[in-house]
Amino acid sequence: MELVINNFGVSLNRKDSGFLINYKDGEQLIPASAVTSININSGAQITSDAVLLALEHEIEIVFTDKGGNIIGRIWSPKFGSISTIRKGQLAFTFTPDAVEWIKKIVKKKIESQQAMLLTLSTEDFAKKNIVNRAVRRLEDYRTKVAGVTGEVVSDVAPTLRGWEGVSSKIYFDALNEFLPEHLKFESRSQHPAKDVINAFLNYGYGILYGKIEGAMIKAGIDPYIGVMHRDNYNRPVLVYDVIELYRIWVDYVVYTLALQDVITDEYYSIKDDGSYWLEALGRRVLIQSLNDYLDEIVIYNGLSRSRRSQIALYCHNLAQYFKKFERR
Repeated sequence: MELVINNFGVSLNRKDSGFLINYKDGEQLIPASAVTSININSGAQITSDAVLLALEHEIEIVFTDKGGNIIGRIWSPKFGSISTIRKGQLAFTFTPDAVEWIKKIVKKKIESQQAMLLTLSTEDFAKKNIVNRAVRRLEDYRTKVAGVTGEVVSDVAPTLRGWEGVSSKIYFDALNEFLPEHLKFESRSQHPAKDVINAFLNYGYGILYGKIEGAMIKAGIDPYIGVMHRDNYNRPVLVYDVIELYRIWVDYVVYTLALQDVITDEYYSIKDDGSYWLEALGRRVLIQSLNDYLDEIVIYNGLSRSRRSQIALYCHNLAQYFKKFERR
C-alpha cells in the first residue's frame, strides 16, 4: 500500500517494526511490510527513525508540494543504475531507434485518447458527432506521426510536439462537452490551474510523474536523460516522455469523478489570483481513486497484472533495451 500523509500537523514515526501515524484525534500503526511507498505533503512531518525504517524495507519516500509535484525523494541505496544502462541510455538518444521509440509513444497516446472518447456513450446525436469527428481528426494526426522520418529525435521533435499539442486540444475539447455544466473549462491550464478539473488533472499527473520516476530509479534508468524532452535543466525529462503512455489513466479517474458529480466546494479552493488548488479532501479522494485504479488487475499482454505493475515492467524492459546500445 502507498502511505499518504497530506494533512497539516500529522506526523509519521516508528514504533517497533511499524509506522505510527499520529493524527489530531488519535493514532494508527501500520506494519512496514504492508507499505510500498510513502508520500509526504507540506505541513506533515516524518521522523528520522521512520526514514530509517523505510530504508531498511526499501520503501521510497516522496515529498510533494500542494500541487502534487515532487520536490524531493529518499530511496534505498540498493536502488540505482549500473554504468551499462546509463551509457546505453545516453547512446540510444542519438540513434534512429530513438525516433521510432518516441513516435510509438506519441501514437499510443493519441490511440488512448481515441479510446477514451469512444467510452463516452450517449444517445445525444450532436455529442455522438462531436466524438466521431474528434476520433477521425485524431486518426489523421496518428497517421501523420507514423509517417514522419528523421535520423535523430531533434529532426522530428518540433513537428511531433506540434501535432501532439493539437491532438490534445481536440481530445480535451471533445471531453469537455460531456462534463456537467458547472465543471466545464475553456482549455488545459497548468501551473496554476484555472479551473477545478485542471486542478485535479495536474495533481493526478503529479502523482503519476512520481510513480514513473520511482519505477525508473528502481530499474536503474536515469530519469534525467530524456529523448524528446531534452532541454530542461535539472528535470526528470525522461519521465515527461514516458508519462504520455499513461496520462490516460489519470484522465479516466478524474473524468469519472466529474461525471459522478461528487466534486464539491470542499474539494478545492480558489486563490486571489484566480488559481484553483485541491484541498485535503479533494487530494484524499483523488489519491485513493487513482491508487484503486492503479491496483486494479487487468489483462496485459495476455497476463493478469495491476496497472501499477505495468509501469514497473515497462521500465524494467526499457532498462534492458538501453543496455543493448552500450555495446554499439
